[in-house]
Amino acid sequence: MAEEQAPSGPDLTKGVPASALDGGKLLGHVGDKNVLMLRAGGDLFAIDALCSHYHGPLSEGLVVGTTVRCPWHHACFDLRSGEAIRAPALSSLSVWRVEERDGLLFVQDKRTDAQDTRPLPSGGPDRIVIVGGGAAGFAAAEMLRRRGYQGSLVMLSADTAAPVDRPNLSKDYLAGSGPEAWLPLRSAKYYEKANIDLRLDTEVMSIDATAREVTTASGGKFTYDRLLLATGAEPVRLTIPGADQPNVHTLRSLDDSRAIIAAVEQGGRAVVLGASFIGLEVAASLRTRNIDVHVVAPDKCPMQRVLGPAMGDFIRRLHEEHGVVFHLEETVTAIEGTKVRLKGGDVLEADVVVAGIGVRPRLALAEQAGLAIDKGVVVNAYLETSVPGIYAAGDIARWPDPHTGHNIRVEHWAVALRLGQVAARNMIGYQEKFEFVPFFWSQHYDVPINYVGHAERWDEIVVDGDIQAKDCMLQYMSAGRPLAVASIYRDLESLEAEVRMERERA
Repeated sequence: MAEEQAPSGPDLTKGVPASALDGGKLLGHVGDKNVLMLRAGGDLFAIDALCSHYHGPLSEGLVVGTTVRCPWHHACFDLRSGEAIRAPALSSLSVWRVEERDGLLFVQDKRTDAQDTRPLPSGGPDRIVIVGGGAAGFAAAEMLRRRGYQGSLVMLSADTAAPVDRPNLSKDYLAGSGPEAWLPLRSAKYYEKANIDLRLDTEVMSIDATAREVTTASGGKFTYDRLLLATGAEPVRLTIPGADQPNVHTLRSLDDSRAIIAAVEQGGRAVVLGASFIGLEVAASLRTRNIDVHVVAPDKCPMQRVLGPAMGDFIRRLHEEHGVVFHLEETVTAIEGTKVRLKGGDVLEADVVVAGIGVRPRLALAEQAGLAIDKGVVVNAYLETSVPGIYAAGDIARWPDPHTGHNIRVEHWAVALRLGQVAARNMIGYQEKFEFVPFFWSQHYDVPINYVGHAERWDEIVVDGDIQAKDCMLQYMSAGRPLAVASIYRDLESLEAEVRMERERA
């Protein structure tokens, strides 16, 4: 996560020649605030220069219509209002007034007339209940209040902590380079001020779709006019002998990450089970803490199923360069105290074991409520389930993807946020199809990997650049058409690929 930067470029209050915008963008400053001036569609705009997500440089991003997209994690901002219209950014940016006088362009003050004042659709619900305190649930609650919804809003979360920035749990926070203060998506005061009734440590036991009522484990009952089911996914648990030992962990919640940090502070050896994104991010974070890390996985090559063999081999080499020891095409048969026994006969010493062997969607409530299930909760293009008035978003939702022509379910943070936002708007009367192209990112030491699209299988991988040099773009092709793109330090090209995919239909 980048910090605020010192003022850059010219002082825009003193004016710059209009020709300075011939390239479309100019980074300057107003006082100590960096401001990006742009020309888009023949109009002039000025907006805060750093993304409100992780402070990515919008000057290196992509202008699409009257929006600008962040090069790091593909957040998107409206240049007219500054609104964060595409997650993972949730907070708006300031927009500034641009004046042209005598061939010079001046930026001197913020605009105060740029808010979105569109009225809500009429006939909306009086009571909305959200089940789930993860990305989708939070994004929905935040969007409802942002859009001006004034009705009752209850959020029921099984977590003990208010919604957090989950990607950081396996990245900076676990590595010790990011403080816990970075994690909350909003302060505790936000929920009270926004009149969001957030109930933590609250397990929902049943949904009565006929009575439109939710019942919790403690016996609490909540009626609704619209219900959002955003129960997310849960880690796959080990079933081998010793899997229930206190030194065996999974990582999904803030409590999980805290427990792993506490454990590694007591011992310097870790075994990570699984060479998935979560498993290898954990490995990278623990190596940053100078913990000895061994990775055990049945795969021949890490992440080959998602990224292909060449990128998978690069990731393996990258981790080995940082001291990670791999035991591939191997499985664990038992955990006995600090001994981890492998099927091939080797025994590894581990003070901490972290199982990153995958997740599965939490579908029990949806099944109990009688919702249609097919490898997830089936929703239509507006994210409504088979039962009217009940919507689903996040890791459980399986939606009709116009870009692949198939129903898909994606377990990624930014996708969950965007699903929650669209579901929220539709619950209060908008008719907005979910048509976003999936996006995720993964961080391994100093190497970010961006992935746009969705390719469950492909018949060819076209590589542009040099993977080993950390300068590349990979296209995952099917019948000559790119279904997805993975890239390393090709941020602008990744954004351009996203725009092309958005315009394509299966």
